[in-house]
Amino acid sequence: MLDLEAIKNILPHRYPFLLIDRVLELETGKYCKALKNITANESLFQGHFPQQAVFPGVMMVEAMAQTAGIVIHSSKKQGDEESLFFFAGINNAKFRAPVVPGDQLILETTLSNRRKNFWVFEGRGMVDGKVVVQAEVRLMK
Repeated sequence: MLDLEAIKNILPHRYPFLLIDRVLELETGKYCKALKNITANESLFQGHFPQQAVFPGVMMVEAMAQTAGIVIHSSKKQGDEESLFFFAGINNAKFRAPVVPGDQLILETTLSNRRKNFWVFEGRGMVDGKVVVQAEVRLMK
């Protein structure tokens, strides 16, 4: 398990764009399971939507990408130079249910392919054991 401070030592993101609160499971270079607490005081809910707060799908996909970034980092060898990883694409994104304040979004990413500095992950997000989002997430160096 990794707490928020450990995650901040891995990912370059900071509030309000750091979207992982805790890493629950990590299989080096292959898989990561992370947690995002959806809280009512997040500034994005002022505009999405004032009458009914809904966590944006694009933010769920970004949270998946950050979870995938933890997997990539876990596979680095000591002494490897630090570098940023960037979104390279999203395929087959599906949003199955709204995510609202009070929910705990559990994110899972599994490495499905890698070529040099290009990684492909199968990702999904769940609330209360129900899949609410899934997508193929691609990252590059």
